[in-house]
Amino acid sequence: MSLAFSFLMTEAVLTFSPESSLLQSLSRKAKVRFHWVLQLLSLTCAVLGLAIITYNKYLNGKDHFVTWHGLTGLVTVLYASMQCMGGLALLYPKLMKNWTLSKLKLYHATSGLIGYLLGCGSLMLGMCSLWFTMSVSGVSWYLTMLCPILTSLVVMNQVSNAYLYRKRIQP
Repeated sequence: MSLAFSFLMTEAVLTFSPESSLLQSLSRKAKVRFHWVLQLLSLTCAVLGLAIITYNKYLNGKDHFVTWHGLTGLVTVLYASMQCMGGLALLYPKLMKNWTLSKLKLYHATSGLIGYLLGCGSLMLGMCSLWFTMSVSGVSWYLTMLCPILTSLVVMNQVSNAYLYRKRIQP
């Protein structure tokens, strides 16, 4: 489920990338809907994964949320839930009377980037677990670890270019 979460969240964020050739011809409204659906699917996978793991640990009498991976995973799911609720403010900006739409977009993108990095961190901590290191070793482990690092760099670049480094037009 964590891989589905990571993949869907990556695709949802990159929906707005100018290099996204599959969606380049779609309107902004269609891209927003596509982003919204992918994020909702991503959150559903995260919640289902958390529920399945928690139930499995309960059945086996093991403690949960005692490792760094478990704690960051829980924080990531809670943060992603809050981020999805924050996205509703962009769907209905008139509810946020004292905020401009551009500020809402900036804060949503920036806090979404933080959530994405939390998810990648949780995934990487899971790759450091005893089970994963016994299953995947050598060069394969390093290549697997490189995936969330590279996708994080791509997403950080996309969000930074779209929202943080844009040239402001002076009146």
